[in-house]
Amino acid sequence: MRVGIVILPEHRWWAAEPLWRMAEEYGFDHAWTYDHVGWRSLVDKPWFDAVPTLTAAATVTSRIKLGTLVSSPNFRHPVHFAREVTALDDVSDGRFLLGTGSGSQGFDVRVFGGQPVSSSDRVERFAEFTELLDNILTTDNVSFEGKYYSAVEARRSPGCVQTPRVPFVVAAEGTRSMGVAARFGNGWVTTGRPSGTDVTDGERWWRSLRDNTARFEEVLLEHGRVPGRVPRYLNADAGPTYSLSSVEHFRDLLGRAGELGFTDVIVHWPRQETPFQGRESVLEEVASEVLPGLKER
Repeated sequence: MRVGIVILPEHRWWAAEPLWRMAEEYGFDHAWTYDHVGWRSLVDKPWFDAVPTLTAAATVTSRIKLGTLVSSPNFRHPVHFAREVTALDDVSDGRFLLGTGSGSQGFDVRVFGGQPVSSSDRVERFAEFTELLDNILTTDNVSFEGKYYSAVEARRSPGCVQTPRVPFVVAAEGTRSMGVAARFGNGWVTTGRPSGTDVTDGERWWRSLRDNTARFEEVLLEHGRVPGRVPRYLNADAGPTYSLSSVEHFRDLLGRAGELGFTDVIVHWPRQETPFQGRESVLEEVASEVLPGLKER
């Protein structure tokens, strides 16, 4: 089992830099940040862009994987985003993980004055976004004409450090988006529930995760992929109880996630207020008491 941690892009760099350094020193396998223009209850709070944040994080770390959780088509175009992805992979010396998903109907849409997009259209757009991004990152010269995106002789050079491209960790809850993950994903990430759905029953959440993993295995087989070879990432704080509420809860969470076949669990850095309200002392205990044992297995 590997464990990652999300550091929200809410701090000025003098305050954020120590957190990224500590994530590596604590022994986390990967560290992530959100890729939004603004997010939920924090939309009126300080917020910084994911790409320069991860670029800066790459310069103050050396081992830990770094990723977006998740980038979406809501405000990114594959042609330009491919350049950003390539640069991030280069600066991090091949440590970048591209978490990507279809996007929600939240602030990232409203702030641009855009109209709501149906769930079906969002998945269709996401599939096209992912296909074009994959093409640009793996092909020397790409021209493309789709329903949502176009590209004329888009260049790849110099290409990614990782070959054939950076890993795509695809967020998917429904069968159609799971199809995108099966086609292009080097990993799958799930919340265990539809975006925006309130889950207050822990056992119900675990049942939804079990159902999701079973469905994803079916989709992988339909696409000719071996389920056991695709890493599975769990967004642990999509459930009703904060993952780092206690060391005991974290241990239980890891155990149950492992039983369902998850290879990676992602938690959030404790904050002084909701969301992800918690104590850094619990994080320190997890880093000293739990993470070392995972490395020894």
